Amino acid sequence: MTCIQRTYSPIDGRLYVERELAGPSQISAALTAAAQAQQAWKATPLADRQAIGRKAVEAFVAHKEAIASELCWQMGRPIRYAGSEVDGFAERARYMIEVAPQALAPLTLPDKPHFRRRIQREPLGVVLVIAPWNYPYLTAINAVMPAIMAGNAVILKHSAQTPLCAERMVAAFSAAGLPEGVFQYLHLSHADTEALIATPGIHHVAFTGSVPGGAMVERAAAGRFIGVGLELGGKDPAYVRADANLAHAVATTMDGAFFNSGQSCCGIERIYVHASLYDAFVDQAVALVKQYRLGRPDDPITTLGPVVKTAAAEFVRGQVAEALSQGATAHLDPADFPMDQPGTPYLAPQVLTGVNHSMRVMTEESFGPVVGIQKVADDDEALALMNDSAFGLTAAIFTRDIAAGEALGQRVETGTLFINRCDYLDPALAWTGVKHSGRGCSLSQLGYEALTRPKSFHIKTELE
Repeated sequence: MTCIQRTYSPIDGRLYVERELAGPSQISAALTAAAQAQQAWKATPLADRQAIGRKAVEAFVAHKEAIASELCWQMGRPIRYAGSEVDGFAERARYMIEVAPQALAPLTLPDKPHFRRRIQREPLGVVLVIAPWNYPYLTAINAVMPAIMAGNAVILKHSAQTPLCAERMVAAFSAAGLPEGVFQYLHLSHADTEALIATPGIHHVAFTGSVPGGAMVERAAAGRFIGVGLELGGKDPAYVRADANLAHAVATTMDGAFFNSGQSCCGIERIYVHASLYDAFVDQAVALVKQYRLGRPDDPITTLGPVVKTAAAEFVRGQVAEALSQGATAHLDPADFPMDQPGTPYLAPQVLTGVNHSMRVMTEESFGPVVGIQKVADDDEALALMNDSAFGLTAAIFTRDIAAGEALGQRVETGTLFINRCDYLDPALAWTGVKHSGRGCSLSQLGYEALTRPKSFHIKTELE
């Protein structure tokens, strides 16, 4: 029986893409092709792999306008911003290509009489990359490019909301001359994805998504002794110290909270502001957010598009309503954003004060256009609240005293610590999380370690 995957656009609810889900024979064929292609690909000189990778990036960027439009319609990113994901894709991909020789270089040990010793990096085999819809190209390329550069084959399973993204990526590598079978996509059901993880033909899984999704991956891989990289949720905090540049802190944290309609795992979801700046910070933040234009993302004047689905909007509305019933104050009137209508994915931004950690909106991932702002007396109170979370992906501190910010940052439980910025991935830095934000690492030189294994050579050069 043929199963059809249907993608409905958050713009107007209409069917945008239909794709047939892969069946058992297609899945088996993909695994066979990947295993066979990987044997030749791992023997391909790294310089040749790099050349194909660079061509793939150029082939991808050449379709920037079409990719931006597809992204807008699939997940609701305003068209004025959608093209920036293509730029980010290229930045990350190019960095991981250029750093590959250094990351994959053998480690030669000091001389030992009559012996040569080295440790080299070996590809794992076939890597399954499972990517989400919110930043569908950025999250996927984090694992896809280093996996291919390291000599692995890759099977990409993308979100049902963004199936065209998988197709676009594979097409770019194909146009660049990547041998058939090295990089494939499969449109899969949840059940078949879980079954694929459990098959002997998969040697590593790189997953980006929800905490429950990450738990599923771990269960499916249990007992197989393969690597699993998990980039999961966040409830990322920002702390604005008394000495912060107020205007910069407001502009940066509001962008971090509301860009992509708040649908970022490393977006700012809770803000702690020193009492001396609190009132001014709230006033300026509210004034800034009131300027956002909620509307259809295919309209160039729109700065805030819909969330991905009506259910996601209703979840955020529920968090806000519950917080208000517990004493929080809402600073924006949804009536000022006419596109905000119950039963639709169009959701007005909201800034809440009078919040505390008894409220879900300050502890549970919102993944939508809402942020809570809480007053604190000092660094110690801010630190305690920042660490009072099941998540630990990123955290941001705003201060003019960089040394003090770094010292405070040493005590924050997080994978990435920002000072005077937020919500940005530098491909030269390791992307990692703690607690329920996941485990493992992507990007940077360290991102190659999970996608390869060490192989030691211990050679006796002279016999007695």
